[in-house]
Amino acid sequence: MRALIVSADLFEDRELEEPLIQLQAKDITVDIAAPEAATIKGKHGFKVKANLSVRNASPDDYNLLILPGGKAPAKLCDSPSVVGIAGEFMHSNKPIAAICHGPLILVATGLLAGRTVTGYSSIAEELKAAGAHYQDREVVVDGNLITSRQPRDLPAFMQAIYKALGLDG
Repeated sequence: MRALIVSADLFEDRELEEPLIQLQAKDITVDIAAPEAATIKGKHGFKVKANLSVRNASPDDYNLLILPGGKAPAKLCDSPSVVGIAGEFMHSNKPIAAICHGPLILVATGLLAGRTVTGYSSIAEELKAAGAHYQDREVVVDGNLITSRQPRDLPAFMQAIYKALGLDG
């Protein structure tokens, strides 16, 4: 099983680090894609090597897409490659897990109309404007979409990911 985390500089550290560590502990291969294959740095100093450029990441190679929050998603919304990856996951009905500001990338796909989601409170209006039904809950699962609000929601977020992948928590 393989997971793809898409992010860039100024990601929310725990929202990338915890899924990475927990999925690897379950023997899931995790690739990290960023605008360039290089080290990216979180808002609080966590550094991680992006082993792929988003241009070279193929959704066909992965079972799960994770979109961490922080300031990175606002920058990534302008990337046709990132939006394309998220759109392909949406169309293929593979699990997409987005937390905090991560759902902004899903807004950019234009595919949220009628979906039920959550995200950081400051993006609630953008989610609603995209046609999504916003709920202020620690985790919201709507089909293949798993969304959460913030770092303290990570336990529920990870449990929903495990369930979507057919794994025990």
